[in-house]
Amino acid sequence: MIKSLKALAIATLIAVAPFSAHADNHKDAVEEVLVILSSDSLQTQGMAMVLSNTMAEKGAKVNVLLCDKAGDMALKSYEAPALKPKDVTPGQMLRGLLKNGGEAKVCALYLPNSDYDKDDLIDGVGVAMPPEMADQMLNPGMRTFTF
Repeated sequence: MIKSLKALAIATLIAVAPFSAHADNHKDAVEEVLVILSSDSLQTQGMAMVLSNTMAEKGAKVNVLLCDKAGDMALKSYEAPALKPKDVTPGQMLRGLLKNGGEAKVCALYLPNSDYDKDDLIDGVGVAMPPEMADQMLNPGMRTFTF
């Protein structure tokens, strides 16, 4: 009888172990992310913004670094074709992310190498400084995604 009870206890532990391991995965969830976007591809920009907004909806603090042509998304004068299925532009998705607490910056090289200045950026978008960005990239608690 004791052997049966031990076997039952072991079987129960083995059966429950996968559920316990799955529950613990949420403790390791990333709380802050850095999305580096430099692609000039409309669909790549759109997907980066879809994923950024989705991560924010799931509770992550989202930081976006816009480099090269992707920096244009942060301009007040930005225009682009809307993407299906929601008929929004990457710039509109960026603005939505900012309204929901996300942060966005253009890279330090963007403005000096364009015809724009800080006044041409939408409200809430700053200029990234290399030491700050390097700190974020080296932070073991932050996951970095590049597009």
